[in-house]
Amino acid sequence: MTSLLSVQNLQVEFYGFKALNGVNLDIGDRELVTIIGPNGAGKSTLLDAIVSKSPVANGQINYQGKEITNLPPYQIARLGIGRKFQNPNVYDELTVFENLLLALKGSNGVFASIFSRLTKWKRQKITTVLEQIGLTESAGTKVAALSHGQKQWVEIGMILAQDPKLILLDEPTAGMTPEETHATGELIQLLSEVHAVVVIEHDMELVKQIAKRVIVLHQGQTLAEGSVQDIQNNEQVLEVYLGREQIDVTA
Repeated sequence: MTSLLSVQNLQVEFYGFKALNGVNLDIGDRELVTIIGPNGAGKSTLLDAIVSKSPVANGQINYQGKEITNLPPYQIARLGIGRKFQNPNVYDELTVFENLLLALKGSNGVFASIFSRLTKWKRQKITTVLEQIGLTESAGTKVAALSHGQKQWVEIGMILAQDPKLILLDEPTAGMTPEETHATGELIQLLSEVHAVVVIEHDMELVKQIAKRVIVLHQGQTLAEGSVQDIQNNEQVLEVYLGREQIDVTA
């Protein structure tokens, strides 16, 4: 497998504490990878390091064969890496349509984007994204009026509007209802047909729904990697993460 993203011996430190300590990760084109682990394992820090939100102390990150370690975040975004954080980062007082318009690749600033001429390409792109995230009927609704889960979808839509090759999703179903969580799982599976997708998740029902390759982090290091079945049967994972309770992959 040719790597779209390659992380080698990654170390991130905060005041002498190694939040990541020698993590390796390879993501192929249009591959769906799920990362799990207990709180403090370094999951979000890993995504932060990839997009330069957290500085890398040692190691190397390569994207499409080019080193991007500690590049400015805007440069990494322009290269085609989109990141969703745990809490929705959206414009509550703007409509869903306007949020997507702002996020379109090549847009410049709030007022310039909203008041510039809406080209046929822009309208078609936004229409496509609205269909993908299931919010076509809410296009004219202010984001403030949406449910928490719908706001999560808007932010995913804003990432899609930027045409990334790699999408990083940090707990995309946090705060969602079971129905919204399942719908998000279906969306993630759809996205992985076109994009490489990395998902950090605590909800094991979602993990079972979407997982193809699962990576377990623990104390800033990779503890295990494999299918859900592999992870379920891994004694170390059962000991440090699952509290000896198996994942029911048949549910």
